[in-house]
Amino acid sequence: MHPIAFYLGSLPVRWYGVMMALAFMAGLWTATVRARRVNVAGEIVSDITLWVMLGGILGARFVYVTTYWKTEFAGGPFSEVFMVQHGGLVYYGGLIGSTIVAVIYIVWKKLPLWKILDIFAPSIALGSVFGRIGCLLNGCCYGRACDLPWAIHFPADHETHGAAVHPTEIYDALLNLVLYVFLAWLFRHKKFNGQIFATYLIVYAVFRSIAESFRGDYPTDHVHAGLTSAQLVSVPIFVVGLVLATILSRRSPPPKPN
Repeated sequence: MHPIAFYLGSLPVRWYGVMMALAFMAGLWTATVRARRVNVAGEIVSDITLWVMLGGILGARFVYVTTYWKTEFAGGPFSEVFMVQHGGLVYYGGLIGSTIVAVIYIVWKKLPLWKILDIFAPSIALGSVFGRIGCLLNGCCYGRACDLPWAIHFPADHETHGAAVHPTEIYDALLNLVLYVFLAWLFRHKKFNGQIFATYLIVYAVFRSIAESFRGDYPTDHVHAGLTSAQLVSVPIFVVGLVLATILSRRSPPPKPN
């Protein structure tokens, strides 16, 4: 756990912020390469990425602040609401926020919606790999106690008090890496536009629910019927992915005969 990467004078630069920047850079680069394969200009990807970044950060921060307002922000300096570099982003909030902004922009510019979303989908998974490494360095999103050989220990002044816990951040990062590789492969073999984005929603919802089962950082009022908030949100995300896959596959033209 090393929250501070380096200092610019007296200004600390946190690893969480560095990893988020790397996430967007990796996502932009891989999406641009993917776009060229399907004759989409790299400039289009760059323009959309700027809006995706804005929508993602605002959505992720908004959900985090509203969720943890009483425990972390009420009574404190209001400026802390904007201190994203300290950590405190809810992934599903970012996914929903960035998707809404991206769809609005794509429709406004009259671009092929599902083709563009397919280009971005694998890169979202890749960005999450960097994001979870940032969580590990920041000491957030930690796991529950365990005695497994690969358990990790945070410093004694951490919320876990140095106890052995599941490395949930690593679990999540590895699952997202697997998802990225799978989606990048599927992109080359897709049958219809929208397939990659829909598949991302389906598989990510499952992978996230698996990783969440090892989390130990949730307050008791954020666990309902044994399910974390993210697991509950994963259910409609999974359903939306299935519905999209079903509808869009029926819209696709029949394959040409050999």
